[in-house]
Amino acid sequence: MSVYSNFKRADRKCRRKFLTNMVWKGWLGFIKFRKRVRHGSLFPAFQFISVTNDCNLKCQGCWVYNETVKDYMEPDRIDSIIVAGKKYGSFFFGILGGEPLMHPHLTSIFSKHSDCYFQLFTNGTLFTRSLAIKLRETGNVTPLISLEGDEQVADIRRGGHRIYSRTLEAVRTSVEEGLITGVAISVCKSNLDMALSDEFVNMLHNLGVLYIWYYIYRPAGNNPNYELSLNADEIYSLRKFLVNGRQKFPVILIDSYWRANGEPFCPASDGLSHHINPAGYIEPCPVVQIARENILQGQVDKIYENSEFLRGFRNEIHHKTKGCIFMEEPAWLRTFADRQQAMNSSNRSEYFTDLEKAPLLPSHGSCQIIPEKNLLYKIAKRTAFFGMGAYG
Repeated sequence: MSVYSNFKRADRKCRRKFLTNMVWKGWLGFIKFRKRVRHGSLFPAFQFISVTNDCNLKCQGCWVYNETVKDYMEPDRIDSIIVAGKKYGSFFFGILGGEPLMHPHLTSIFSKHSDCYFQLFTNGTLFTRSLAIKLRETGNVTPLISLEGDEQVADIRRGGHRIYSRTLEAVRTSVEEGLITGVAISVCKSNLDMALSDEFVNMLHNLGVLYIWYYIYRPAGNNPNYELSLNADEIYSLRKFLVNGRQKFPVILIDSYWRANGEPFCPASDGLSHHINPAGYIEPCPVVQIARENILQGQVDKIYENSEFLRGFRNEIHHKTKGCIFMEEPAWLRTFADRQQAMNSSNRSEYFTDLEKAPLLPSHGSCQIIPEKNLLYKIAKRTAFFGMGAYG
């Protein structure tokens, strides 16, 4: 068994789009990003777009709030973000929600921008065969289907019914229709044993999954469930499992937190990725829901380049932590927002208060350094950003 065996199962067009739009253009785009950084440019390597805050589930620790206003980003606004990205050599976009499959114009966006590559973050419960066929026809989308626990845990984590079986069915459908399929897991105390088991990884490989994206649970939103957060020893176990697993499993294991030499880093502080929420506000990342700029204010690239808010965030975070500031020192975000005259972009009036009261938690920055062992992963992490840090 090998990674290539599942890659070969994918539709020919999907494989071609992945290699050209994602791998080749992604590598070229990252080179351009490095040049921009040397010249002090603020335009990120990748952009993550939450196309709606609407969702059919209510997950523990979810940062998305839609009880007051349900936002669906207009297609022309999504277009403006993508067009700006292409202008700067960035052809990869993460599509988030809420549940992005609730957006009525999603597949037309993918079709319109056939020269780009999209990673679709979905809970899988709305993933149908007809949708999979449409995605196969465009060839430029990889579904990243979130699997948050087994039969017992998933319903609690997701706030739904039969979530585990429905998610696995979405995975099977995606693979059967020839899509390059990934599975995401936000690792917390209730699913840690499953996430770090050989059986879990091998089961997904046997289903045809090409890659598994591991995230550390970040408690946010109305029901943060802080008790699910990993402690420092558990984060170390996760890191060790990933490093060792890359030596033996026939699946690509991806993380969003550590460099090739094992040092932690924050994608937002490095300017690699930023997040645009459904209302158009440009945020450092999905859980850091503070902003000064909105894409309605003008051309997206000009907004990035003139953003003293993002410049300040990048500069100050490097002096605070290499880990996750949202977990390690959430109250600092409130003081930073006040200094920057940034607004609460969360759609929740309690967001700033919650930051002030939130407990201090370990993040990937608390982990003992473990360098990568697998040569291919070392190369990938040194030559391109291998982990987008969008979903936690």
